[in-house]
Amino acid sequence: MPTRLEGRVALVTGGNHGIGAATAVSLARAGAATVVTYLALEDEPDPGTPDAYRQNRAADGSDVLRRIEAAGGRGAVVEADLGRADAIPELFDLAEERFGGVDILVHNATGWVADSFKPTTSDRLGRRLNAVTAETIDQQFAVDARAGGLLIAELARRHHARKASWGRIVTLTSGGSDGFPEEVSYGAAKAALVDYTLSAAVELAPLGITANAVHPPVTDTGWVSDEVRDAVAASDHLFHVAEPDDVAGVITYLAGDDAWLVTGNVIRLR
Repeated sequence: MPTRLEGRVALVTGGNHGIGAATAVSLARAGAATVVTYLALEDEPDPGTPDAYRQNRAADGSDVLRRIEAAGGRGAVVEADLGRADAIPELFDLAEERFGGVDILVHNATGWVADSFKPTTSDRLGRRLNAVTAETIDQQFAVDARAGGLLIAELARRHHARKASWGRIVTLTSGGSDGFPEEVSYGAAKAALVDYTLSAAVELAPLGITANAVHPPVTDTGWVSDEVRDAVAASDHLFHVAEPDDVAGVITYLAGDDAWLVTGNVIRLR
């Protein structure tokens, strides 16, 4: 049976395109009222990255709201810089004013920057590569790790205060046991986010909250070039190039009642 989420309220971060947008629409289609955050970014052109990705990152939330409403759902979109700690309670306030207390948190937003310890300005696929600096570290950790921890903490505090007994946390991660070469701060911040998520699974289980991290495969959110597809085809550990809807389906399942025993996992999609 399809997941049904009528009466639930979801908060999805980083939802102006890609996995976040697909997840917001999927949750709304399942019946959840969905608040979507985004931060429109103006990236410089990168000769190694399709221009579609830059355009996607610059989008506002109007298209995802249109898709939510076209699917018969209820939604709200808000631009929010999750690098600001005070943005976190504001998002929960908005959700409560519009729809009620947040039951489902999907933290997909990222402060992504490709940085490296190597003394070079481009990666193996010709994409721009930055040196590791205090700025690249702070940009990445502020959104992926710190905001992730604060979002989970805010959900838990408000959940307990309203005596709720049902909740879902899904975070998005990447990298692996060997780190994330050429995106080292991204990998490190995601590792911290996974640790927050696994701790939440243990600590919040008595409140009826599950917490899992989803590790998508290479997913075409606009950045996948022919060179990337060739690299996946030649790899012995990358199996597919997925579409955002493929990943959103897994996240929506984890947000449903049928997944009540699924918690404390890093779910790697291949």
